Amino acid sequence: MSKKVILIMTDTTRTDMLSCYGNPAMDTPNLDRLAAGGIRFDQAYTTQPVCQPARSAIFTGSYPHSCAGWSNCMGLSDNVQNIGRRLQDQGVHSAYIGKWHLDGGDYFGLGRCPEGWDPDYWYDMRNYLEELSPEERYISRQAHTMETQDIPAEFTYGHRCSDRAIDFLQKHQDCEQDYFLVVSYDEPHDPCLCPREFWSKYEQVEFHRKKNLLDTLEGKPEHHRIWAGKDYLKAASPDFSMNFKYFLGCNSFVDYEIGRVLQAVEDYAEDGVVIYTSDHGDMLYSHSLTQKGPAMYEEITHIPLIIRGFGKGQANPNPVSHINLAPTIFDIFNLPVPKVFEGKSIYEELKTGRRTNEYVFMEFGRYEVDHDGFGGYQPIRCAFDGRHKLVINLMTSDEFYDLKEDPEEMDNRILDPALDREKRRLHKALLDNMYQTRDPFRGYYWENRPWNSYPEDRTWDSRRMTRQRENEDYEPRQLDYSTGLPMEAAVRKKGECTSQADSTHGEEQI
Repeated sequence: MSKKVILIMTDTTRTDMLSCYGNPAMDTPNLDRLAAGGIRFDQAYTTQPVCQPARSAIFTGSYPHSCAGWSNCMGLSDNVQNIGRRLQDQGVHSAYIGKWHLDGGDYFGLGRCPEGWDPDYWYDMRNYLEELSPEERYISRQAHTMETQDIPAEFTYGHRCSDRAIDFLQKHQDCEQDYFLVVSYDEPHDPCLCPREFWSKYEQVEFHRKKNLLDTLEGKPEHHRIWAGKDYLKAASPDFSMNFKYFLGCNSFVDYEIGRVLQAVEDYAEDGVVIYTSDHGDMLYSHSLTQKGPAMYEEITHIPLIIRGFGKGQANPNPVSHINLAPTIFDIFNLPVPKVFEGKSIYEELKTGRRTNEYVFMEFGRYEVDHDGFGGYQPIRCAFDGRHKLVINLMTSDEFYDLKEDPEEMDNRILDPALDREKRRLHKALLDNMYQTRDPFRGYYWENRPWNSYPEDRTWDSRRMTRQRENEDYEPRQLDYSTGLPMEAAVRKKGECTSQADSTHGEEQI
């Protein structure tokens, strides 16, 4: 029997925008049913709270810093293969429908199918816009038109993505070949276009007011206050409206569209594994901040993740990451997990519930290459263990939160000596991850912070290690600089012997 995996994504969906994550004011019946029939991960995290970087981790199996995906509008490195190509080369039919955002083009993409995906189903946002007249294109980018005219579902990008997904599922119902189908919606990302019936139900709804709307940002990094700007404590006013009718309406609309696809899965791929997630969230004025950007707050990093095909109606409390998805998908297809993948598979965790990750890691580089705004270059690295969160803001000051005692991250305890042991533990884990993954921004400045220091690494050569990529499936084995011979150990002390030939040659010279 062929194996089928369907990955469904939305854009800018917070966990508290789904009823099944504890907010009954949200109308998301289809995702709620998916959670009831699967496993809901209550501590799932993006690798970076920006569209392209988040997607780069999901679809390459590497952290954004490893695949040159650490900002919007950056093309991935030439020697980085997407998982569609890797799966296709292993005999898995791979199809991608929807927002891609990894080709280095503008927001809408280049309209060209990358290698590895079925070109008959490729449909990025540029393909959608090219179906529209100039007048329709303008309407598709203006939320206010929903007040003056009814927008039919058939006009929207989300509906057209669903149509293609349903077509794929129907035509491949009896296919003996394994397949991997991605359905990637832009919704509910602005401009939040949807039929009136979805947004009108939220006209009188106030999104829940979190305590961190009152965060004064005292003791927080300077760049948070600069980011807040004129919106500083704006939401703290009791008459400030937390009505986001278009955004929440579009959130319910994309749930409806996902429901159409899930029905097709029931009809044509009943035994398929379904994975749902979102790339990141939105601040919605928590901590006086809007949209997403250089911060590691829960509102933008903590994302929904639901997987159906294993347990039913379970809530998994363990920390997991988007970096775990690629190796998990390979395990589901019973394929060897490529060495170049930087996360661990959670396949066994899906079956047993046993925790896979001791830590999850997040980062930030830049929001977008094309834009001057959004704070510019803001190098950030973060480690989270399920309770404690350490954030190193290289250009400003650092943060440490105890989410059990302070779930809304109001109290930055980076200078609290009572938590020194926990801070140092996470600091070491974070540094080790940076070195293990060849983070190109690693260096002694991350080791030496005002609250903790590693003086032994404060040298020009740092840890004196060489780490070369192991990607032999798609490129020749890298050669050692000192000998020109193929390396045996990808990770080694700089200058040490790497092959038998190297050792023998050295002996002959003595």
